[in-house]
Amino acid sequence: MNPVISWLRMTDWHMNTPAPYSPFHISITAVGIAAAVWLSRRLTRRGPRADEACGGSFDPRTSDPRRICRVLFVCGILLAVGELYKQLFLYYVIFGTYNWWYFPFQLCSIPMYLCLLLPLLRGNERVFRVVCTFLQDFGLLGGIMALAEPSGLMHPYWTLTLHGLLWHILLVFIGLLLAFSRIPDRTAAGFLRTLPMLAVFCVIATVINVATGGAADMFYISPYYPVTQVVFYQISLRLGTGAGICVYVLCLCAGGFLCHLLAGFLNRRRG
Repeated sequence: MNPVISWLRMTDWHMNTPAPYSPFHISITAVGIAAAVWLSRRLTRRGPRADEACGGSFDPRTSDPRRICRVLFVCGILLAVGELYKQLFLYYVIFGTYNWWYFPFQLCSIPMYLCLLLPLLRGNERVFRVVCTFLQDFGLLGGIMALAEPSGLMHPYWTLTLHGLLWHILLVFIGLLLAFSRIPDRTAAGFLRTLPMLAVFCVIATVINVATGGAADMFYISPYYPVTQVVFYQISLRLGTGAGICVYVLCLCAGGFLCHLLAGFLNRRRG
């Protein structure tokens, strides 16, 4: 037997599927968020050199943004390794065939790709800041919302359940790290510049959904059935799938803006 398959099956540790808001869920979330807050604050301590480098005109090649970029790149690697394990586990241990429902292109998957791309973007100040603002706003949104409504993260396998919880805690860490830094654009215009990125990702998600004939539900905006997210499912049933998708995407934008305001507040408090 292939040693990779053997190893995957060795990690086939069954568990009773945890209930949302159970002590298991709440304890891991509380410890994880506390660790994310502590570590993000520690990594963004502002000494005189960082103040001088990031004050006034922003330059992504200065010392403080470069350090943050390295941390985010490591986060991207951790996310990618975790996602690779998840995909292999789903294929070889659970389904025996590829299940497009788990294709890694949800809103919570995007930070993995963007963190890995960041070192290539440092030479372009405008693009770098827009991507970091997107990571801050929608990384926080995805992490917070998934941990607040965790039913999709709970599995009858230890590794998949821990993967889901730790993934979204890491998204919160990424968002807080950027919130405490001087990299993202704090203005309303800075948030508006992230919306074309969100639109592009929604288009890509729709193409995947249509190309797979409804086997995938990327961004939860498949045209084949109502939005599967809580509350929006009822909206889709009442108003129709198309209208439900529009409401859902508008709420994503509103949620991202609220996280943008929260990040600005945290940054001012830290300052």
